[in-house]
Amino acid sequence: MQAIRVMLCVAAAAFLSGCGYNRIQTQDESVKAAWSEVVNQFQRRADLVPNLVSTVKGFAQQEKSVLLGVTEARAKVGTIQATPELINDEAAFKKFQAAQGELSQALKSLIAVTENYPELKSDQNFRDLQAQLEGTENRIAVARKRYIDAVQEYNVTIRSFPSNLTAMIFKYQTKPNFAVENEAAITKPPTVDFGAGAAAPAGTPAGQ
Repeated sequence: MQAIRVMLCVAAAAFLSGCGYNRIQTQDESVKAAWSEVVNQFQRRADLVPNLVSTVKGFAQQEKSVLLGVTEARAKVGTIQATPELINDEAAFKKFQAAQGELSQALKSLIAVTENYPELKSDQNFRDLQAQLEGTENRIAVARKRYIDAVQEYNVTIRSFPSNLTAMIFKYQTKPNFAVENEAAITKPPTVDFGAGAAAPAGTPAGQ
C-alpha cells in the first residue's frame, strides 16, 4: 500500500509539472510581487501630495481649482483598496487605473502652474518635494512595466496548450493589465525645472 501511495504521488507530481501547474504557480506569484511594488510606489506618491499641496498653497492660494483638483484626486485614490484580489477583478482594476490616471493629470497641472511663481520654484521645500515626486514617478513607471511584463507572461501561459487545461481545471483566469494607450504620456513624470525659464534637459525619457 505504501509503495502504491508513493507511485501515485510521483505520478501526480509528474503530471502537474508536465501540464504547467508549477509554472502557473510561479508566474502567479511573480504577478503578485510585481503588483505589490506598483501599490507601494503609488502609495509613496500619494503620501507626497499633502505636503506638496500645502507648500504650493503657501505661495499660490489663488490657484484654488488646481489645488482642489489634486486634493480630490488623491482622496479618490484613497477610497480604492488595492488588495491582491483587485488584480483578479477587471472592473476594480480599471477603476484603480482610472483613479491613478486622474491623480497623474492633476499633479501635472499643479506643477505647470508653479511656473508662474518664481518664489515658489526657488523654495527649498518645494524643490525637495518636486524632486521626490519626479523620482517616485520614475519608480512607478518601472514598477508598472514589470507588472505589465509579468501579467503578459502569466496570461500567455494559461492560454497556451496544455497549461490552459490545467488553468481551466484549477479555475485560473487571465488577469487585467494596464492599458498601453498613451502609456508614454501617462507615465511621463512632471518636469523638474529648478531654474526660472530653464528648459528640461534634452533626451529626458518619458516615464523611465
